[in-house]
Amino acid sequence: VLDSQYGLYVWPCAVVLAQYLWAHRRSLPGKRVLEIGAGVSLPGVVAARCGARVILSDSEELPRCLQSCRSSCLMNRLPHVPVLGLTWGRVSPELLSLAPIDIILGSDVFFEPKDFEDILTTIYFLLEKNPHAQFWTTYQVRSADWSIEALLYKWKLKSTHVPLHSFGADKEHLASSSLPGRHTIEMMIISLAQSEGT
Repeated sequence: VLDSQYGLYVWPCAVVLAQYLWAHRRSLPGKRVLEIGAGVSLPGVVAARCGARVILSDSEELPRCLQSCRSSCLMNRLPHVPVLGLTWGRVSPELLSLAPIDIILGSDVFFEPKDFEDILTTIYFLLEKNPHAQFWTTYQVRSADWSIEALLYKWKLKSTHVPLHSFGADKEHLASSSLPGRHTIEMMIISLAQSEGT
């Protein structure tokens, strides 16, 4: 049985997002990166090792996940990477005081449909403050009935699909997992939908 705190496991989506970061490593030095729902923090750690200025975050209500972020940083010789408690859908002093961001990372954050709108309201808030930023996210297709399309429209966001083969992540071994079932991983980049005339 998996731990009820999902953030204590390296999910296949994290491996795929880390591969995307590695494929784009030359563009990362100096970039300001925030990983949300970081848990074990594989994507954020890769970004930091590639020269990005990274902040890791997970829910302030999940202290074990926040400790997992800190442990990953220490194991990867990144003791100065900040770890923040940010809860999706909640405007907190930590969220309000975040420095400017270029890239937001989220691997498999679209896991529980009840959280989808809270995630996107947080992303919208961050992108409004940082209009040129992007949200790079990977997710596992778990149900044909789950979609964020209406929520993207509601929050004036757009998504661009990123084919896995475009960064060498379509190999069976890369996103394989010991969990039962097939693992269909997808990647998209979410940004503000530009209004007419801009």
